[in-house]
Amino acid sequence: MNKTELGKAILDAAYLEGDFILRSGKRSKYYLDKYLFETKPEILSAIAEEMSKIMPEGVDRIAGTELGAVALAAALSLRTKLPFVIARKATKDYGTSRAIEGEFKPGEKVVLVEDIMTTGGAALTAADVLKEAGLDVVLVIGTIDREQGAREAFDAKGLKYAVLFTKTELGI
Repeated sequence: MNKTELGKAILDAAYLEGDFILRSGKRSKYYLDKYLFETKPEILSAIAEEMSKIMPEGVDRIAGTELGAVALAAALSLRTKLPFVIARKATKDYGTSRAIEGEFKPGEKVVLVEDIMTTGGAALTAADVLKEAGLDVVLVIGTIDREQGAREAFDAKGLKYAVLFTKTELGI
């Protein structure tokens, strides 16, 4: 499917209207339920295809935030043949007590993928976890930017940022 068809498929699958509180704490009259599009193979595959087109050269690894972007990271990993890691929201307090799941080496260049961005908070936290482990976050790729501060937050942190769709581009 082409990018226009992908945007329509995402909206058809995941756009909900009502009264919602977002992760950022903001209220919204609409919600994009990432699980309603990430769990559909044809949409997930098309997202990975579009993300692969904006991957920079020389990347060693993909990273996805727990839990929402794990499917995106896995799909992009399969598409690009690059391994991926999962950045946890918090270090687990059992087993290996890791903040990052999967193999990596300090100094590797990583692209962090994310689903729906409002303020960018989850991705910024994940980027900090990755950097603390010695990884170089060269780009953050979001699926949808709600245009409520994510781009400005990444700019303020000096992180390069790309997105497949903005809410404006999707006609929201």
